[in-house]
Amino acid sequence: MTASGSQPLVCPACAEPHPLDARFCRHCNMPLVYAADEPISDRHERARKIKPQYAEGELVRAAGAQNQAEAEFIQGLLLEEGVPSTLRRTRGFDVPDMLAAGPRDVMVPASGYAAAREVLLQAEIVRDERPAATPPARVLAGLLAACVVVGLIAWIGTELPL
Repeated sequence: MTASGSQPLVCPACAEPHPLDARFCRHCNMPLVYAADEPISDRHERARKIKPQYAEGELVRAAGAQNQAEAEFIQGLLLEEGVPSTLRRTRGFDVPDMLAAGPRDVMVPASGYAAAREVLLQAEIVRDERPAATPPARVLAGLLAACVVVGLIAWIGTELPL
């Protein structure tokens, strides 16, 4: 690849070439960019979005999807935040590989798990799995019920003849 100053400018929308002193496309008013020697593939473009700090560690399950399309949607959401992911057929389901049917697990590296869960919680794809705190009124009601049961047992024990 040559130095970017010697490359011609092109419009990213219409690919119209422009002289080096131009700033915007004369047809669609888009800001101009330097022309690349070779087009960027989809795979390369996806790899550029991944944040390296989220790409370390063992794969862990971040979410589940009902089918391939839903799983790819989740992957797209994660990729927009820089979290890499891969799909795996959920264990225990006998669906041929060629079919998009059947549940899928969305797997992310361990270092990206927290970021992935945050993205999925915000998108309301997964629920918060932390146990909810027991309300104090419920604890008090349970304690009161236990005292009543103990009191009844004690009363019945004293009233019955031996």
